[in-house]
Amino acid sequence: MSETVRLTTAQAIIKYLENQWIELDGERQRICGGGFGIFGHGNVTCLGEAMYEAHDKLPLYRGQHEQSMGFAAAAYAKFYRRKRFMFCTASAGPGTANLVTSSALAMANRLPMLMLCGDNFLTRLPDPVLQQVEHFNNPSLGVTDSFKAVTRYWDRITHPAQILQSLPQALGVMLDPADCGPAFIGLPQDVQGWTYDYPVSFFEPVVHRVRAIMPDPVELEQAAQALAKAKTPLIIAGGGVQYGDAIEELRAFAERHQIPVVETIAGRANLLWDHPLNCGPIGVTGSESANNLANLADVVLCVGTRLQDFTTGSWSVFALESALIKINPARFDALKHRGTAVVAGAKESLPALSALMGAFHSSPAWLATAAHENASWALIRARNTDSQQGPNRYAQVIGVINGMCSPEDRIVAAAGGLPAELAANWRTLATSSVDIEFGFSCMGYEIAGGWGARIAQSETQPDSDTIVWTGDGSYLLMNSDIYSAVLTEKKLIIMVLDNGGFAVINKLQKGKGNESYNNLIADTPTASNQHRVDFAAHAQSMGATSERVDTVDQLQAAFLRAKASTNTYVIVMNVDPYDGWTTEGHAWWEVGTPAISNSASVTAGHKEVESGRARQRKGV
Repeated sequence: MSETVRLTTAQAIIKYLENQWIELDGERQRICGGGFGIFGHGNVTCLGEAMYEAHDKLPLYRGQHEQSMGFAAAAYAKFYRRKRFMFCTASAGPGTANLVTSSALAMANRLPMLMLCGDNFLTRLPDPVLQQVEHFNNPSLGVTDSFKAVTRYWDRITHPAQILQSLPQALGVMLDPADCGPAFIGLPQDVQGWTYDYPVSFFEPVVHRVRAIMPDPVELEQAAQALAKAKTPLIIAGGGVQYGDAIEELRAFAERHQIPVVETIAGRANLLWDHPLNCGPIGVTGSESANNLANLADVVLCVGTRLQDFTTGSWSVFALESALIKINPARFDALKHRGTAVVAGAKESLPALSALMGAFHSSPAWLATAAHENASWALIRARNTDSQQGPNRYAQVIGVINGMCSPEDRIVAAAGGLPAELAANWRTLATSSVDIEFGFSCMGYEIAGGWGARIAQSETQPDSDTIVWTGDGSYLLMNSDIYSAVLTEKKLIIMVLDNGGFAVINKLQKGKGNESYNNLIADTPTASNQHRVDFAAHAQSMGATSERVDTVDQLQAAFLRAKASTNTYVIVMNVDPYDGWTTEGHAWWEVGTPAISNSASVTAGHKEVESGRARQRKGV
């Protein structure tokens, strides 16, 4: 008989996670970097006991909100390019329900995150228990079932032995380049404490590797033939280039064949800003250079991108007759919108594709067109970020901070106007240094994600800074991880740019002919008191060092103080909500508009949106 050890279900889960390893840069590290947790009656007595015993191996960071814990875990995984993950533990009921949004963010962004959450008693003897949601005709249905829509792997443990199968499968999903995403394991409160004689071999150290997905020779040949016919080829580089460790392969491929490269929002920082073939960000919040080239390209090689509508301009940025080649380990993404699919990793595919293409390279005329577009966009970006131009604007602040950053610094941003402004105007100083969460476009990610990124960054780049960009709207939605950063001494520099409400949605509202309504505080009829929040004082109350600035000179001096500080540092600055936007380079974007309206301007906005359909590719 094989040797066994008697453990509770919770103890066995933690002991298993302790012993799962991966090699990164020649160093063996635990795949699980630890966890984020808020305890309640559904996880404190059993999971909490097991986690305490392992706290020196799997550090547990105390969260302030379960949703923000999930955001921090996603940012941690993104920093490690999906090679490491964090777990989140929450109690049965609202604590677990709070993780649904962050699980959806991880799902949309193809990021690994493990959720170990309390669940209803399996025996049902004490039902209905505190915080239990009851379904009259289905007693097995509960809050944890809601995660089935926002996870790649879902299980509810009803017997301690089940983790022998469930944990390896969850880990396999989180490390799979084709199927990567969050994993959820529901743990009924009684089952957590039940015991089982586990085989000792289950807990032996295992060194994992991310599986290489090799290209099919036929698919690769088809891609080479399609690309060899190109007169005006273009590469779209997505976030999958970084996740697949293919940055060097992308650069070598582009340089050998002299093909211009444009980046998605998730793919920002695939190439440095001054690389001659880097022709800017593409799409709705992109650059004129990238969008103009996409419209002229006859063959578009899409590498590691899920081709979100902000990338494709709702499928309007490409010429209708252009051919698409998609390299992606996820079959679902590779098969999108017709074209030639190479279901494989970029790292494995690009060198092989290059070999098949031989001496192929773009024509001098096409390269001259790309260089002209690139130079034109550089002038626009320089004008946008000019600190001497007009009132305080997002782009102006971006330009100032960009010029004072070191290459090792990481920037973190999410929903609202800042992602668009950063995507368009940030000059990438180092590869893999930009985290703009626009896959789920989730407000509240900024500060929480910054904390998670800082935890990861401090493990490998302790002398660099993590710079968080947030607006007043996102700050008010979720700011408590300023306190988390202070408590854990994981310094953040947080730029709070206050434009008096949800200004970017007001911009969309006005741009489609509507009246300003309920977005800016000044245009909210129920906001009879026009009080503006003192964000600097609020941040200071949580232990951060903070200051408010009004001018560019003050901003520069404040940022120098923030860089020199060892404490989390918050800089607050008002920016223009109306005229402070980058307007050049934006592609058409399909949004729902009223087909009829009493407002002439709304009707005109609808006609403007509908006119863009002539450029929209049809397909799935």
